[in-house]
Amino acid sequence: MMILMIILFLLLLSNMMMMMSIILSKKSFMDREKCSPFECGFDPKTMSRIPFSLHFFLITIIFLIFDVEIALIFPIITLFKMVNMLTWIKTSFFFIFMLLIGLYHEWNQNMLNWTS
Repeated sequence: MMILMIILFLLLLSNMMMMMSIILSKKSFMDREKCSPFECGFDPKTMSRIPFSLHFFLITIIFLIFDVEIALIFPIITLFKMVNMLTWIKTSFFFIFMLLIGLYHEWNQNMLNWTS
C-alpha cells in the first residue's frame, strides 16, 4: 500500500511540474519561425513549389552514394581477421578501385564543378 501511495504521489508531482512548465513558459507567436521545420534553405511559410538548383540535388545524391560506400567499407576491416592476406588485399583494392571509377565518372561528367 505504501508503494502505491509513493507512486501516486510521484505521478501527481510530475504532472504538477509539467503543468507549471506549460503555464510559465514564454512561448509566443514570435517563436513560430524557431519552431518551424527548416528544409534545404527554403522558407516553410512561402510557396512550396519554388524551383531549386538541380546541381544541389546531384551533389546530395553523390554524397549519399559515397556515404553508403563508406558504410560498406567497415566489414572489410572485420574480414581482415577471417581470410588470408591475399584475399583481403584483392577485395579491398577491388572495392577502392570501384570507388575511384565512380569518382572519375562524376568528375568526367562535371558533376563535381559547383559553378557549371
